[in-house]
Amino acid sequence: MQQRRDFNGQGAGPMQQGQGGPGGPGGPGGPGAERRGGRGRDFRSRRKVCAFCVDHVREIDYKDVSRLRRYLSDRGKIEPRRKTGTCAKHQRRLSVALKNARHMALMPYTAAHIRGA
Repeated sequence: MQQRRDFNGQGAGPMQQGQGGPGGPGGPGGPGAERRGGRGRDFRSRRKVCAFCVDHVREIDYKDVSRLRRYLSDRGKIEPRRKTGTCAKHQRRLSVALKNARHMALMPYTAAHIRGA
C-alpha cells in the first residue's frame, strides 16, 4: 500500500512542529517568514460592525432617506452585508425599508445615469 503524497513529494502525515497553518510558527506571517513584496506589514481586514446595533436602532424607518441612501450602490442596488457590515437581522429589515422607500417614491429603483435623466 502506498503512502499518499502531497504536491512536494512528502508524506501526508500529521503536521509537525514548525509547519503550522497561517499565523502559526512556521506559516506565512509567523516569526522569521519572508515578506513578499517588500511591504513589511501584514494587513488583515477588520470585521465591520453593524451601524444599527451600535446606535441601538429598534426599527429601521423607511422615511429616513439620508440613512438608507448609504446602503444603496451608485447603480441603485442594495449593498450586501459583506460590504456594509450590517448584521443579518438588520440587513433583512434594511432591505424591507429600502423597498418600502422605493415604493413610496422616496428613493430611486435605478440610478439617474442609467435611466437617462
